Amino acid sequence: MADDEKKPSGGMTVAEAGRRGGKRNFELRGSDYYQKIGKKGGDKIKATRGPDFFKTIGKKGGDKIKAERGTPFYEVIGKKGGNISRALAKGDKKS
Repeated sequence: MADDEKKPSGGMTVAEAGRRGGKRNFELRGSDYYQKIGKKGGDKIKATRGPDFFKTIGKKGGDKIKAERGTPFYEVIGKKGGNISRALAKGDKKS
């Protein structure tokens, strides 16, 4: 049993307790809260590591996806994004 699988005296795993706590926090605060703290964290990283840090990690992520899925993947997601943009430009709110 891994450390996060241990059951504290309350009878639930640490992972379950974290999941329940996160769900409750979301119910109390909403998605705007998470957007706000995410932006705050991103701004802090930008201030400490510089904007090039994001460029570096973005390239790493892109290279990994390219290796896993190949270049045709980008063609597919590009078309999806273009179709959504086109629909939104026409006023279709469903896309």
